[in-house]
Amino acid sequence: MQIFLYDTTLRDGTQREGLSLSVEDKLKITMMLDELGIHYIEGGWPGSNPKDAEYFQRVRETPLRQARVAAFGSTRRAGGQCEDDANIQALVAAQTPVVTLVGKSSVLHVEQVLETTRAENLAMIGESVAYFKALGKEVCYDAEHFFDGYKLDADYALSTLRAATEAGADVLVLCDTNGGSLPHEVAAITRVVRAQIGASATQIGIHTHNDGALAVANAMAAVQEGATQVQGTINGYGERCGNMDLIPTIANLQLKLGYSCVTPEQLARLSELSHYVAAIANLNPDDHAAYVGRSAFAHKGGIHVAAIAKVEHSYQHIDPTLVGNQKRVVVSELSGRGNIRLRAEELGLHLNGNERDVLQQIKERESKGYQFEAAEGSFEMLVRRSAADYVPPFELLDFTVTVEKRGNNEITALATVKVRVGNELMHTAADGEGPVDALDAAIRKALLPHYPQLAEVRLVDFKVRIIDAHLGTAATPRVLIESARGDERWSTTGASPNIIAASYQALWDSLELPLLRELIRK
Repeated sequence: MQIFLYDTTLRDGTQREGLSLSVEDKLKITMMLDELGIHYIEGGWPGSNPKDAEYFQRVRETPLRQARVAAFGSTRRAGGQCEDDANIQALVAAQTPVVTLVGKSSVLHVEQVLETTRAENLAMIGESVAYFKALGKEVCYDAEHFFDGYKLDADYALSTLRAATEAGADVLVLCDTNGGSLPHEVAAITRVVRAQIGASATQIGIHTHNDGALAVANAMAAVQEGATQVQGTINGYGERCGNMDLIPTIANLQLKLGYSCVTPEQLARLSELSHYVAAIANLNPDDHAAYVGRSAFAHKGGIHVAAIAKVEHSYQHIDPTLVGNQKRVVVSELSGRGNIRLRAEELGLHLNGNERDVLQQIKERESKGYQFEAAEGSFEMLVRRSAADYVPPFELLDFTVTVEKRGNNEITALATVKVRVGNELMHTAADGEGPVDALDAAIRKALLPHYPQLAEVRLVDFKVRIIDAHLGTAATPRVLIESARGDERWSTTGASPNIIAASYQALWDSLELPLLRELIRK
């Protein structure tokens, strides 16, 4: 059975606190959603702001493969006419093939929020749907607060659906607007709707929110009771706790229940879609997101890794490549030798029987504050240094860092280092904005004449975490440095009661690793 995917990231998703999309952002996401097989893309509420009005004007000039763009708005105002309603006319001006109308299905909202009568609310629904059907539009009717409304007055909630159906609505969307319903409730109520309204050609849709952390489960419950359209957002973006996350819903419906949502090729780009939208929204991807998170198929425990080395699906519920993700082996003090061996093989390295030695070093260092699962570059350096033929491209022998403030002058930092490259010994000094910046500058000053390619290596992130905070100023800081060269990135770590020493350790790894990788490639 085909399930139709309705994305409302561009409208409902932007109600997430701290999320804002420009018109250009929305057009980029629209094109990606279309490419990845989304059937309906809700672009916004054209009557609410100029940005959405501009989006609908420009999206008409955007070639889409198969997605149908929907404009969202409410039914006409109480006591008014569609022809004179500014919101209705904004929907007309949007010129979209699909119009999604939201109306009240709960007597609480009809009588206490809209402050109108039950009969007038039914007229508002019916007349608004009929108006757009007469204009040749496909109409989705979003029955707002439907499940809560059904619990208050089932007969009236169902009468709102009948009003939309009799006016010609193509899809009746049951909304769990407050996000508090449970899967068994959604299933039972959807079953009633299917039985009482399902005799017509009208489809049933489901729109859930995640306030009870059940949005995906509730959507799946509705589909199993006959809903054929699911509404949600990429990565679950939305107001309060978010909307139903389309990413795991698509994977669950297609891989677990056998429904058809997208092609297998499109499914294999699910991780790409999730990360792309996060990047456009300027939000960090959730590493632990189901199916598509970086840690979704990461294995850390030694027993787990030993098992997947023999039977990969023993600790994986699906093949991660089906959704564009990959298996990862994480190394830490909880690792076994299998973790070390598999992670080294993923890096193209051979331990030659050194697994036990590398594992022991990891456990000893993590007991002092290091964290190798977040610093795969430092893990790689441990493996490379354990090799019998390892020759360091340079050695950092000594360093001094001074930070001073004199009178009203700015605080200054000066670092001096002693570095050996082959048989050559160098002393260099450099100023910096802070002690770590000065140390980095002094090391590079010594190395660049010998390794000019290090000019392409840049520090892109620097994090410090206090490990044993109860010790106060005597606590051990852990430093995590992320470095990059072009599109290549790696993270390195250091830990010491002295934050400068911790930074020194992480900097050393961050500069040596690209040189060793380059030598191997040659």
